[in-house]
Amino acid sequence: MPLHPRLAEVTDRIIARSKSSRSRYLERMAAAASKEPVRKGLACTNQAHAWAAMPETDKIMLREMRQPNLAIVSAYNEMLSAHQPFETFPAIIKAAAHAAGATAQFAGGVPAMCDGVTQGQPGMELSLFSRDVIAMSTAVALSHNMFDATLCLGVCDKIVPGLLIGALQFSHLPTIFVPAGPMTSGISNKEKAKTRQLFAEGKVGREALLASEEGSYHGAGTCTFYGTANSNQMLMEIMGLHLPGAAFTNPGTELRDALTRAAAKRAAAITALGNEYIPIGQVIDEKAIVNGIIGLLATGGSTNHTIHLIAIARAAGIIIDWSDFNDLSAIIPLLAKVYPNGSADVNHFHAAGGMGYLIRELLDAGLLHEDVWTVAGHGLRHYADEPFLENGEAIWRPAPVQSGDDSVLRPASNPFSADGGTKLLAGNLGRAVIKVSAVAPEHRVVEAPAIVFDDQDDVLAAFKRGELEKDVIVVLRFQGPRANGMPELHKLTPALGVLQDRGFKVALVTDGRMSGASGKVPAAIHITPEVVSGGPLGKVRTGDVIRLDAETGDLIAKVDAAEWNARDVASADMAKNGHGMGRELFASFRAAATGAEEGAISLGLAH
Repeated sequence: MPLHPRLAEVTDRIIARSKSSRSRYLERMAAAASKEPVRKGLACTNQAHAWAAMPETDKIMLREMRQPNLAIVSAYNEMLSAHQPFETFPAIIKAAAHAAGATAQFAGGVPAMCDGVTQGQPGMELSLFSRDVIAMSTAVALSHNMFDATLCLGVCDKIVPGLLIGALQFSHLPTIFVPAGPMTSGISNKEKAKTRQLFAEGKVGREALLASEEGSYHGAGTCTFYGTANSNQMLMEIMGLHLPGAAFTNPGTELRDALTRAAAKRAAAITALGNEYIPIGQVIDEKAIVNGIIGLLATGGSTNHTIHLIAIARAAGIIIDWSDFNDLSAIIPLLAKVYPNGSADVNHFHAAGGMGYLIRELLDAGLLHEDVWTVAGHGLRHYADEPFLENGEAIWRPAPVQSGDDSVLRPASNPFSADGGTKLLAGNLGRAVIKVSAVAPEHRVVEAPAIVFDDQDDVLAAFKRGELEKDVIVVLRFQGPRANGMPELHKLTPALGVLQDRGFKVALVTDGRMSGASGKVPAAIHITPEVVSGGPLGKVRTGDVIRLDAETGDLIAKVDAAEWNARDVASADMAKNGHGMGRELFASFRAAATGAEEGAISLGLAH
């Protein structure tokens, strides 16, 4: 099947738009590449420091300056269930590297906060900012000029984007992402969501809620719903940075350990010291970025990646914006239904055919770029295969030809919907994104009076007082990156879901985030410009009628134009809003920023 003409058109305009910045990036990559280990240029004292604590056999190999030395950059900690398995990975990687005639060093760790723990808490104000801290930490780990390839160990929300942004600064190094996999399935997502709504209504107590949550989040591995963490894993696969089929193999299994060994061996094979050099700057090009957007749309992935992918692309000298997402959404069919877009979890998706099936369907429909470099070699067709165990090692064979469950995963010829899961909204309130894949068609158009809030706790308090028992659009301001770090607002979902279930027309409009857990309630999020920077959302007053139309892409305050133009943008009352972690940090950050637009670009919000 030839490439879809709209896909070719969007890709060509991204290539043209990025010509200058991409050329500079590739020039840096070429200048840094070398057929000799870069550590050969270090002074003797530098080298002695670098391997002083290594085993003697490794010292011998490092002194010879012939074999690859692999960097391990890990986001391991015990608090993130998805990252706890990484405790054992360095030893597995080092043993596999030795078997491949290479060495490996733990180059550095990066911070990894859990959005599930900090959700609705002051710490969540640091979440988005942590991505750039992770990127810097990754760059620090790789700055020693000791390494010939990188293995990045990370899974969740801001962590994978941060690792990738940091790794892209070392464009000449081959880089493979090594996931830990999802936890095994617990209670159904539908049952979990029901208990959350019952708690929001006061019909069950905290003991029942905690029991439900523990039944869902119960062991090592990634949370099994299709939020940002699992969207990350989909992206690393469809962009060619995982080994094929690595994303959704459970931790603690023989196959997971075999895939980790295989990643180490593959990293050793694709360095500049061998005959199959594949640097990360070659893998992440304009076509790979477009493939990432397509994967996001075809699976109904996390809206967080409308921020992260823009920043990732910039790190590789590529310029994309929300118009590219929107134009691709018009042609990319929705092929997966995974919670919150459906009832299944990622284990069910994987069992039904998973990434191998999805990628082959999109390739065969002319809806993905096949002619790309990946860590598995040239051509995305490698990723239509899936891994199996044979004699204790990973081997690959073709993914299933038919879906094992068409309520979860469908062919491109029979999609859940003809267009993608994320859309652009625009109007006199600015530009926003909306995740439509989880929103029923009858809820995609909401026109109702606004009630304006400046704090998510005030929304919940109004809900408990019964003040939202009507058709309503909740406007939540001062939640952007410059105001307070742009925390996720997911704890509003149960309350708003209750209102929708009671028959009211309800929506959320905010300059904040709702994350990959965005559910059945329509939410216009990431509104830009944000209110603290003078964004027009700050002109909305309680009682104004707002129209959110996810079908036409309109986001409009229906206020007389003369009155609208005369209104001032509200200013934040910090005495009322308090001084959380993010607010204090971002007050300092803003004071040091060189310009508002530059700050927006760094967070992927400028267009």
